[in-house]
Amino acid sequence: MHTIGRVSEMFGLPISTLRYYDKEGLFPSLQRRSGIRQFGETEIEALRVIECLKASGLEIKDIKRFMQLCAEGPSTYAQRRKMFEARKAAVEAEMCRLQKTLDMLSFKCWYYETAIEDGSEDRLKSMIPDGLPVEIKRLYDNARS
Repeated sequence: MHTIGRVSEMFGLPISTLRYYDKEGLFPSLQRRSGIRQFGETEIEALRVIECLKASGLEIKDIKRFMQLCAEGPSTYAQRRKMFEARKAAVEAEMCRLQKTLDMLSFKCWYYETAIEDGSEDRLKSMIPDGLPVEIKRLYDNARS
């Protein structure tokens, strides 16, 4: 069993966030000893899932709904799977968007590094788009797709 302070340290979350999650019913089987919250492995695992869903962009009200579905048992497996599939698709789309951003940043780093070496952008401008090195062209193309 872990205290709220220990769980706060483990997850890097403020104690107030853990209290809020508890108040919202996200830890339905949370035990208390002399009024002090005792987090067991069930709550620790629930918190891992909660933080995953939160990081994926899911709102607390929807996370609460997920926890309710868990409490309802096996008949909700399909609904829960759908929820995770939707979040997975959203995260994959965000990763694609971020990859394009990273590729643009990487291209621009290369571009300005080369411009500094050359002392101008003249050669670079003549290289765009078809004269770029293969890997740099991949970055350039992906950033614009």
